[in-house]
Amino acid sequence: MPAERLDGRTCLVLGATSGIGRATALRMAREGAAIVVIAGRRQTLGARLEEELQRSGARSLFIPADVTQEDDLARLTEQTMRRFGRLDAVFNNAGFQERRAPLAEQSDGVYAQVFDTNVRAMFHAMRHEIPALMASGGGAIVNNTSVSGIRNPNPGLALYGASKAAAIALTRAAAMEYASKGIRINAIAPGRVVTDMMLSSGIADMRSVAAGLPLRRMGHPEEIAAAVVWLLSGEASYIVGHVLGADGGFLAG
Repeated sequence: MPAERLDGRTCLVLGATSGIGRATALRMAREGAAIVVIAGRRQTLGARLEEELQRSGARSLFIPADVTQEDDLARLTEQTMRRFGRLDAVFNNAGFQERRAPLAEQSDGVYAQVFDTNVRAMFHAMRHEIPALMASGGGAIVNNTSVSGIRNPNPGLALYGASKAAAIALTRAAAMEYASKGIRINAIAPGRVVTDMMLSSGIADMRSVAAGLPLRRMGHPEEIAAAVVWLLSGEASYIVGHVLGADGGFLAG
């Protein structure tokens, strides 16, 4: 059960309108966050989530944003700081996965879309988030990566795996640079989780995939959200530069 791990904090979630991002925003509110700022491209879903968060007792603001646009990322932190005066916890969640195909059949355009969303956006997001966190006296960032960045189990998704490996390296480098300044940066690496991205990934038999995991089942967004909130909380105060596998045992197998 929630334990008020984010009591009174101002939180920001990118890619919040569905899946893991949405579940994390709701978990933040249940864990006592005073303010949950949410961002995403789908305005109808964002407005609905904003209302749901407010009904749960947290102040909330939905800011339409495309994470591949640096101006949008700058605007997120600027509006958060101007409206609420501080920023304490961030979940950088946006991601994109290419259509499954052999590497030689992928295009420059697909490469750009994958890396712009999964790596470049994370770089630009942290560039703007870190000064805001420092101005607030410190805080924490969790970046959403993937087990595919550690051990790629997905033939036909070479670009996705490579981009997530780069995201992990970027997370670790930033963590080492800013730990002494009071900012903890870590990553979550989900495995097989039931999200829109997973359902559209081209996997023909989800049951056989689930049966191949040590837990014999897929994960749920709420389970990843619980891990993200823990990493953002004071209970993880000595955790820096870590990549937490939330994968039903996939990496251990």
